[in-house]
Formats: sequence, structure tokens, C-alpha cells
Amino acid sequence: MRDILPVVVDGLWRQGAKNLAVRLVSAEGQPLPSWTPGAHIDLHLPCGLIRQYSLTGSPAERDRYLLCIARESQSRGGSRYIHDTLRPGQPLMISAPRNHFPLHEGGHVVLLAAGIGITPLLAMAHARAASGASFTLHYYVSRAQEAAFATEIARQLTGGICQIHCSDEGQSPRQRLAQDLGAPDADTRVYFCGPPGFMARVRDTARAVGWGEEQLHSEAFQPPSPTAASAADGTFTITLASTGERWPVPGDKTIAQVLQEHGVAVPLSCEMGSAAPA
Repeated sequence: MRDILPVVVDGLWRQGAKNLAVRLVSAEGQPLPSWTPGAHIDLHLPCGLIRQYSLTGSPAERDRYLLCIARESQSRGGSRYIHDTLRPGQPLMISAPRNHFPLHEGGHVVLLAAGIGITPLLAMAHARAASGASFTLHYYVSRAQEAAFATEIARQLTGGICQIHCSDEGQSPRQRLAQDLGAPDADTRVYFCGPPGFMARVRDTARAVGWGEEQLHSEAFQPPSPTAASAADGTFTITLASTGERWPVPGDKTIAQVLQEHGVAVPLSCEMGSAAPA
């Protein structure tokens, strides 16, 4: 069984129009387990739900964990509970951090985030800035007021190039991705996180301009179109992009449930693949 840690909600505040930052501290007054950029935790909610959320902010801060959760319009209870019911001082249980989206050392990295997909990439940017390593962060939002951590991105991430692009100002991913990716470079890796359409556009654009698959990093998964044979009972197959592993998804289960059964943690807050929203 994974380690379960008692924590307390130490702070709640808005980060953009639809996002809520949640700061957690140890209920026992101890340093929390160390973590690396791209890691996430299981959050055990009092309503009985368990949701996975990326850790964000600086991995150097051992006295707190920071989450940022978007209010999902089709919430199955997780984000709705957090936004409407969670309060400072409330005790919670969490898992120890796990990382299926690690940041590689060395070289230059390009970080591409859309919406709440900024959470793991902000941690990566903090780590690169702290080590003096080269990085570029591009953060795409519909409107400026929807951006999370805008002040932090503008003022604290020294040493890298950080830009926030707003679709209502003519800077949508469709308009900018080819430019922001730039020409392929053997010493550069690309990390990206966001809604399914954004993930697909990044990968398609990167392939079109010549980036190699080994240079592209995300935790997205992509269900192919069901075949006629599988459509009869509702079963289809998913492929985990990062490993190539494939599993059938029966009609009575969600993609997220099948992935979790096979030991793949699904950071639902990042809207990866076609997982149901938290």
C-alpha cells in the first residue's frame, strides 16, 4: 500500500478566474517528502473521492505542497468539492508523491502549457531556474484573467524566457505553436501539458517541423477510434503514449480506472488524454 500522509489545508486562494490554489502542510509539523518536477499526489477528499493532482511551485519547498485545481464544468465531484467546500484548517490525507512525468537534466527544455496544464510545468520551470539551466516557458490561455501564477511567471522565474499567450489577443496555440517550438535541436527536449486538443496539436506540430518522438514528453494517452467489432460491447483500446502499452477499456469502466488498475497515475487536473475531469 502506498504511504498515506496526514496534512492540513494551510491556505486557499484564487489563481486565475477559474482556478483555486491549495497549500498543504504536514499535520504533524514535519517536513513533507521530497518531490521532483512532474510529480503528483493522490488527494483523499472527505466526500470519499480520490483525485490525482500535480504538485506545482518550487520542489525546494519541503514544508508545503502546492496544488492548483481548475473548476471543471463537468465535474464528477472532485473539483466541485474543492472549490465549494474545502476550507483552511481542514485535515486531509494524501499519498506520497509519485512521478510519471520526470524532467530530464541537461540541455535546453521548451515547456508548453495550456490552461491548468501549467501546474507540472511551473515546477519544471522553477527547477530549471534554480539550477541555472536553460529553459523557455510558453503558457497559453484564452484570456489574461484566466492565467494561473501570472505574477510568479513574470517576476520569479529568472534565467529563462517566460511568455503568456492569450487567444483573445491573437496568440492562440494554433497561431503560435510552430514559432514557439522552433527548429528541432538535438540538445533540446519539449514538455507539454493541457487539454486533449492542445496535446494533439503540440504533437502534430512538432512532428511536422521535424522534432523526434524521443524529444517529446507528456503523460497524455490517446484512445483510437473504436473498431466495428469493439463498438458492439462498448470496448475499445487505449495506448499510453509514453510507453506504447495498450489495454482494453470495457464499456462499464472509464479510461482513468483502467490506467490506474495498471499502475498508471492519471493527473486528472491536467486534463490529460481523454480522462474524465476531476
